[in-house]
Amino acid sequence: MEIRPTTDQDLDVFVDTLHAAFGRFPDTPTEGRGVWWSALEMDRNLLAVTADGRPVGTAGAYSFELTLPGEIIAPAAGVTFVGVLPTHRRQGVLSAMMRRQLAELRARGEFLAVLLASEAPIYGRFGYGPATYTKRLTVQRHQAAFVPPRAPAATATGSVELLRSADCAEILEEVYDRYRRTLPGALSRPHRWWELRAGQPPIAATPRYVAVHRAPDGVPDGYASYALGEGGVLTVDETIAADDAVFTALARFVLGHDLTTKVVFKHFPPEHPLRWQLADYRAAEVGNDTDWLWVRLLDIPRALTARGWFTDGELVLGVADPFLGEHGRYLLTVRDGKADCVPTDRAPDLSLGVRDLGSVYLGGTAPSSLVRAGHIQAHDADAVRLADALFRAERTPHCLHWF
Repeated sequence: MEIRPTTDQDLDVFVDTLHAAFGRFPDTPTEGRGVWWSALEMDRNLLAVTADGRPVGTAGAYSFELTLPGEIIAPAAGVTFVGVLPTHRRQGVLSAMMRRQLAELRARGEFLAVLLASEAPIYGRFGYGPATYTKRLTVQRHQAAFVPPRAPAATATGSVELLRSADCAEILEEVYDRYRRTLPGALSRPHRWWELRAGQPPIAATPRYVAVHRAPDGVPDGYASYALGEGGVLTVDETIAADDAVFTALARFVLGHDLTTKVVFKHFPPEHPLRWQLADYRAAEVGNDTDWLWVRLLDIPRALTARGWFTDGELVLGVADPFLGEHGRYLLTVRDGKADCVPTDRAPDLSLGVRDLGSVYLGGTAPSSLVRAGHIQAHDADAVRLADALFRAERTPHCLHWF
């Protein structure tokens, strides 16, 4: 078996092989637009082929930017299009592709890789750990009354304009880009994605209504993309807001929609206060509470010194990477919001796998949770408390982008 990089001439073979791996058939593109795979970067993909030239596996990557704690923007490889034909599974094809891909990412000088896991048990063994989480919030329309706040609260003073997604792509792109730069865990959406309508709504060409919130000066600072389906179920693809007040204004808009039985917010942010703003807390039901963005560190010192920090302290981390056969001890020293990370011979305060380091990296998973789960070994109880304080982020990380 050979694993080789792809070229533009491999596009059809790559797409057909991927779909066959998942038992699906490709959509028919319209002038190259509007299909989820139309923004492929063929110079970043791999194809596994047998000795007689038959394609049996695929792996790809996108070029993204990831927002780290401290509103720091870092490049990240978005791993995707990973699949192996049913005839060749459990024969080492996937492991060989993932090992080759990690080597190529490092050769490019990249220190972070991210992915969305179609099946959670698969990618931990390759060093990826779940780092952001999302959920679905369903609100019954007849119970959607808001309660007046009992303390002074910021209120959005702008206006809401109703548009069609096909008519406001530039607004959506601009608002999303400003939003993703302030939220840890958020990924960029390259202009190419919007141009080709590659992805899911509101990027895709699928018709959607969009409630655009404008600040008093007329500048768009939020939007909610939605569609009203059968049975009066209004589904909100995503809500992008500059702050809680704008989010509340958009939530009031969709919850006040006529001919609606319930409103479903997909990718609802963790710890968002909307349920507390309703007169009936039970009117909102949480579902599909799940992982979303998985993170893998390719260069531990570079990754740890890249993000922002909010507590001073010093930890020695013993990090094992079984998939690549690597192990290192790193002295992490944080002062005044910046970190220094160097190899050390000192005894570790915490021993963990690279997948666990990926999970805590963005601040969405507390190290103490993984200690309690039996995944991180703590050699000092004080080190656990310090690790929780060090790895926290200024905001709960969240990722909306699908790829």
